[in-house]
This record gives sequence, structure tokens and C-alpha cells, in this order.
Amino acid sequence: MTSVATDISVDGQGLSDRLAALASIGEIEGTDGACRLALTDEDRDGRDLVVTWMRDLGMEISIDGIGNVVGTLAGAEPGPPVMCGSHIDTVRTGGRYDGNLGVLAGLQVVEAVQRAGITTRRPLAVGFFTDEEGSRFPPDMLGSLVYTGEMPLEEALDIVGTDGAVVGEELDRIGYRGPAPCPSPAPHAFVELHIEQGPILDTEDIVIGAVTGVQGISWTEITVAGQSNHAGTTPMDMRHDAGWVATRIAVFVHELATEFGPPQVCTVGRVELHPNLVNVVASDAVLTVDMRNTDDDLLTEAENRLAAFLEELAAESGTGITSRRLARFAPVEFDPDMIRLVEKAAAELGFSHRRLCSGAGHDAQMFAPVCPTSMVFVPSWEGISHNPFEHTEPEHLEAGANVMLRVMLELAEIAEASEVQATSGATSGATAEETAGATA
Repeated sequence: MTSVATDISVDGQGLSDRLAALASIGEIEGTDGACRLALTDEDRDGRDLVVTWMRDLGMEISIDGIGNVVGTLAGAEPGPPVMCGSHIDTVRTGGRYDGNLGVLAGLQVVEAVQRAGITTRRPLAVGFFTDEEGSRFPPDMLGSLVYTGEMPLEEALDIVGTDGAVVGEELDRIGYRGPAPCPSPAPHAFVELHIEQGPILDTEDIVIGAVTGVQGISWTEITVAGQSNHAGTTPMDMRHDAGWVATRIAVFVHELATEFGPPQVCTVGRVELHPNLVNVVASDAVLTVDMRNTDDDLLTEAENRLAAFLEELAAESGTGITSRRLARFAPVEFDPDMIRLVEKAAAELGFSHRRLCSGAGHDAQMFAPVCPTSMVFVPSWEGISHNPFEHTEPEHLEAGANVMLRVMLELAEIAEASEVQATSGATSGATAEETAGATA
């Protein structure tokens, strides 16, 4: 293995400029944040911009049947690439760093390699994956689920979103249902740079997090069928109040998380009442419960406790309660050697670092079963994320990108001069077949 160049680094200002340019698409007025829900017009425009940047770097572009986009820089040898990436879709109240950092830092890595005149032995790839947030089309990490073969493409294309839209129809509408097959070949390795989205690194004044894994996630949608009635004339003991039932569920899962203790967390993130009037007892409620834990047995116990409570509550309230699973992912552990590579890169660059587990779901957890995988975290100011005011200092963005650069170069290996000459006739760029049906 050839040594990793020590004098190569990413352009930090270029990274910040790209983050700002992407955030201007779907901009939330008065903030640094953006709203680009998956497969909306704003998502399409963001995709077009990132694909343009990939083309400017001479990368070969592939778009698959679920709309995942991968740009590849050829290496001295053919074969599976060393891949980085994340997502560019956001929640409705998104910031400019969540997901976007991992994609745009990947472009800065490619640019740094080209600027240094380096050719790697293995190809380098940067991907962004469809509907990582799951805000419009559950489950989250949808694109990477299909990419790695955990969900059949046909099943994913038929998913109906929260607004009634269908994944396949929306992909066609925005021009991003591509010809590349699903599932796709596994990369040689995968590394994802991301903001922590939690307070640990910021509180402890640490620059780099070497992520050990991702905690398990369980999403459930609960529907309550009660009876609409007059808020003033219906005695409390004669009500079938869906709003009260929804509130009881929210209190129960909060108390359950407190009883279990860290790292168990439970959240009711969405509640919809009907008819949603101030003077009417709610007839119907739909709410979501998000449960997470690093221990799969404890997560399963929490799910079972909730199910039992819903049965008791239905009998007590005289309402009908049904539930359906939106997503379920077991906890994931990342490759130990990959974790050590992140720690090694951080140490060589002089950055403080520590190990930690991710509380949020990421595309990387879908890649962990198919190839060596790791993540690099950088601090989130006060742990704020999924919020237009999420912030990470520019020097921390640059630090994380440089750690990822060193990890990728270590994995891809710098080619010898003779190997570079052997591939000097190779060309790159999107083929007509690969980009057919894409407007980007």
C-alpha cells in the first residue's frame, strides 16, 4: 500500500460556499435553513445543482431506479469504489448541514485529489440517496435501503407519501428515475461525514466523533377512532375523546423512556386531530411514535409495552385504536477497523476526538451489512438539528472533511506513476444510458 499524502487538504471556503448555494434552494426566509422534501420541485432543483457540480469535476454519473445519484472518479484500477455520501433532502424545517455536508464534502475531497494531481488506485465515489429523512415517504433511508437490497425497488416505488403522492410517479415527474439497477454493487468501503445532531461534541469541546454505530429505530403510526361531540354538553365520563387518548399515548411513551433511562428515547412527533375545532370533542386522531435504543432487546420491550398499553387504553376510553409500523431498524455496529481509521486520521491531523454512538439514523447504517463502513461526526452547536438554526463552525466543517479525505485516501491507496500512465487514456463523464430519463 502506498502512503497517504500528508500535504493535501480540502478547500474549506469552497465547502462553505457550496453549502450556502444548496441551502438557497428551498430557503426558509430569515434563516440559514431550507425545506427540500424528497422528490419535490425543490429536491429536483437541489439534485440538478449537485449533479452539475459532479459533471464539472469530470465524474461519471449514475442514477438508479429509486433516484439515488452516484458520481465516480476513475482510479488507476477498475473495481468497487471507496464511497462517501449522504443525502440532500431535508425535513420541512431543515438546516443547511444535515446530510448536505456529507455529500458536498465528498465533492471537495474529489476536487482536492484532482488539485493535488493524485490518482488513487481504487475509484472514488460520492453518492446522495433518495428520501433519507422519510418525512414525505416513510421509511427513512429509503434510497439506501433499495441501493443495498434491503427493500425491493417495486415496493419502494409504490410507497404513498404523507401528501398522497406516490414515489414512482414523483420520480418520473422530476426526471430522476434512472436506468442503473437496484440493488447496486457494494462499494469497497463507505464513509459518511455528518453533523452530530446532538450535544456531546459541542458540550465537551471535541472536534471529531468516531462513530461506533447507530441505535435501533422504531416508527409507529397510531390511529384513534372516537366520537365527535359537543365540547360543552357532553359529560366527561360519556366521551370517546380521540384527543385525550392521543395525549395519554404521548405521556405514556415519555414516562416509558424515563423509566428505561438513557439511551432509550421516545417521541410523539406528529399529531393530527379531526375535526380539529376548539369546541368539538375530537372524533379521530393520528399520531406517530418514534422509539430508539442501542439495545435491540430493550427496544423490543418498549414496543411490546406500548402495544399492551394501547389495548388497555382502547378499553378504558371506548375508542378503537389501531397501529401500523412505518419503519424498524435494528441497532448497527460499524466496522472496528474503519472506526480506527477515523481515529487515526483525526490524531494525525491534531484534532481532539472521541468515540460515540449515533442517536439518529443515517444512510451509513444501510451500508454496514454490505461493506466496511464508518462515520465521522463534527459538532452541532448546542446539539440543535432538524431546525433552520442548526450550526457548525466552518473550521469544524473543514476538519471533518479533511478527516474523511484521509480515510478515503487510505482506503483507495495512491497509485504509482506507472499505474497512472496505464490509465491515462481513460475518460469519464455520464453516458447517455446512465442519464436517460434524468433532467439533471
